[in-house]
Amino acid sequence: MILDELANSARKRIAEQKKRFSLEEMKELAKSNNTNTPFAFEKALRKEGLAFICEVKKASPSKSIITQDFPYLEIAKEYEQGGADCISVLTEPTKFLGRDEYLAEISKQVKSPLLRKDFTVDAYMIYQAKALGASAVLLICALLETDTLKQYIKVCDNLGLSALVEAHDETEIASAVKAGARIIGVNNRNLKDFTVDIQNCVRLKRYIPKDVITIGESGIKTATDIAKIRDAGLDAVLIGETLMRANDKKKELEALKGEL
Repeated sequence: MILDELANSARKRIAEQKKRFSLEEMKELAKSNNTNTPFAFEKALRKEGLAFICEVKKASPSKSIITQDFPYLEIAKEYEQGGADCISVLTEPTKFLGRDEYLAEISKQVKSPLLRKDFTVDAYMIYQAKALGASAVLLICALLETDTLKQYIKVCDNLGLSALVEAHDETEIASAVKAGARIIGVNNRNLKDFTVDIQNCVRLKRYIPKDVITIGESGIKTATDIAKIRDAGLDAVLIGETLMRANDKKKELEALKGEL
């Protein structure tokens, strides 16, 4: 299963990184990075109307390489200019061809809150995200038990980071809620087989408390998709491939936002 491969790869990667920077050293790096406003990510998502999280990624397991030309700094700036509320940056290197350096460099040149999009399997990665300049991290229910989610959310809280807790079904949403998630991303893509159902986030919205920020993720391609998500009462959308394939990303984002 691809998700297991990604998780195992993340564990190996972090084990190697710990040889260069210990957990204590990474904690110090995280605490010394005070460039971001605490909880800026969730504050940005509590705006009036639907918020947009725009994703910087070169590839994915389902689509392989999305774009050969990958000027990630320029892309992030285009998103910001187009009105992105937050920006998601892939750092997973094996299937998404991401790099930690992308996040670190983007954080120095854009003001939008950044989500570190990776497969968090160790608290070390949360401290690392803060050190790299992220305002939020991704926690995936399919990878993490409820108690671990709760523990990781506490680590995030202590660092002033937001935790986007990702769920795909009713059981995972219950786990996220029990863990104390303030932001739940409903993935329309099943991470076990990578099939996509755009209605998934619409159906599952009713299981999420009203005070919890709800994000629709994956497979969102058109203004019609966005309208359905808005009308279902979700707070935000995360859009990746549609924007990454657009020649003029600023214009594409403005068009999608303009339809609202």
